[in-house]
Amino acid sequence: MKPLQLLNNVQKARLLHSLFVDEISEFLGYLNEFTETVLTDKERIAAEWKDQLFDVGMWFELAAEVQRVMARYPKDLSKSSAVFSDQLFGGFMAIFSAHALVQYVTLAKHSDPKFKPAVDLLFG
Repeated sequence: MKPLQLLNNVQKARLLHSLFVDEISEFLGYLNEFTETVLTDKERIAAEWKDQLFDVGMWFELAAEVQRVMARYPKDLSKSSAVFSDQLFGGFMAIFSAHALVQYVTLAKHSDPKFKPAVDLLFG
């Protein structure tokens, strides 16, 4: 295995899924809720969007793309570490998915106490 600092987002997500497969379904439920919130509350989010690396339109596009991926691979995302990592953590999708993952553990939505330190280590 590569050293942690040499892992890309897809590799980190694949490792996380492999280690915590039971936690992934709950995270995917949260991710679905999070995308719904982003896409239904566009006006408030746009008004509060300040000094980000990209404009708010891209954030909405990423949320919509996450929804499409979740609709296309509903079972595979939770069962397959390759599908989970490739589809949700490849390219710009990683920005949205990693943000949601960090929010998920920050809000203590996870059930496994070891999940938060793992997310902090990989994506924090």
